[in-house]
Amino acid sequence: MSRYTALAPADREAMLAEIGVSSVEELFAAIPAELRLERPLDLPQGMPEQDVFAHLRELAERNVSCDDELSFLGGGMYDHYVPALVDMLMSRSEFLTPYTPYQPEISQGGLQVMFEYQTAICELTALPVSNASVYEGPTALASAGYLARLAGGEGRFVVSAGVHPHSLETLRAYARGFGAEVAVVPLRDGVTDLGAWREAVDGATAAVFFQNPNFLGAVEDAQALAAVEGPVVVAAYDPIALGILKPPGECGVDVCVGEGQPLGNRLDFGGPSFGFFAAREEYLRQMPGRIAGETVDVDGRRGFVLTLQTREQHIRREKATSNICTAQALNALAGVVYLSWLGRRGLVELAELLLQRTHYARETLCAIDGVEPLHTQPVIREFAVRLPAPVAEVVERCATRGVNPGLALREENALLVAITEQRSRADIDRLAEVLREAVAA
Repeated sequence: MSRYTALAPADREAMLAEIGVSSVEELFAAIPAELRLERPLDLPQGMPEQDVFAHLRELAERNVSCDDELSFLGGGMYDHYVPALVDMLMSRSEFLTPYTPYQPEISQGGLQVMFEYQTAICELTALPVSNASVYEGPTALASAGYLARLAGGEGRFVVSAGVHPHSLETLRAYARGFGAEVAVVPLRDGVTDLGAWREAVDGATAAVFFQNPNFLGAVEDAQALAAVEGPVVVAAYDPIALGILKPPGECGVDVCVGEGQPLGNRLDFGGPSFGFFAAREEYLRQMPGRIAGETVDVDGRRGFVLTLQTREQHIRREKATSNICTAQALNALAGVVYLSWLGRRGLVELAELLLQRTHYARETLCAIDGVEPLHTQPVIREFAVRLPAPVAEVVERCATRGVNPGLALREENALLVAITEQRSRADIDRLAEVLREAVAA
């Protein structure tokens, strides 16, 4: 346990003497004085261990999970069933504990998992290359913007207003770092305004971004949005919806990204999850993250390695496509196990089931007096309805009945309702009953 023991004053003095400085404060001399706090942190006194445990238990009891209420909450994260097979394989020590597999001679299992995951994502998106994941969906979309810059684009980003707000916020943060303008194209009846979209794209546009289905659940015309000359076309997709949607690679999309949480990853109060990232081959060298490749050894046996990028490329800022060097592939492992468990036909059947139940849910809720659809576009797993009463109050009233009716869209006074295979027709009828009472109260 000695490695966790704080340094004694004599140890600290010896270290400072070795590097040629007289105090710890001298190590921070390069930081301007106006940026230093120069006082102790305003923290409460420490607590005994048993009191800390009781305090944390009290905080944890405030959380409400999908096991505690009937939840129709979505907006990017969804309550899908995760089979026990996923947990069993993720908890195996060879997958749970390793760091980034830079040494192929001892990492063949992990590298093969990455390779098989990439293959599954390529088949799902109909794009030829995939990396072995990034942190989550918003990071994936923003990284696609950086890819466009590395590929030679120095100008504007044109983004549909249907892109998830978190992804848009992340893209803006990235763009601010290298001075790119972000222009947002509005929606019309729930989908991207095609006329405004075409007008917004010009010779200075480095990349365009849309989401399918979009944040309001509407299915976009991907082929029409991708039919622009010049910029890199980036589309964020729901992986479950790809069970029935035409894949982005067949719609003219150059880079497909998305949130991988629906693929075998639990909600877990915010994460972790993973972001998937696939692209056309010409963007292979600009892709973020890690790429596993298949090869043969000197004896002709099949083997796997990290390829096309070096460790130093992730560390050196001026050469980095991203700096993701953790065992994030563990979440991607859950994704490929889940897809393998479903199989090709199972993914289609799941998407078709969501399509049917979502249609039933939208028709049922819109039969309530005063409730109307926010848009009339086709939907797959999520839809928005405008309410005749303040949405925040409606959500609170539903919560007292053990139902989370969905994500409140306050600007529209609307509710974004998500359906998964966990929500039966009886559950939808229960939502309608509770919502009817909540809007009438």
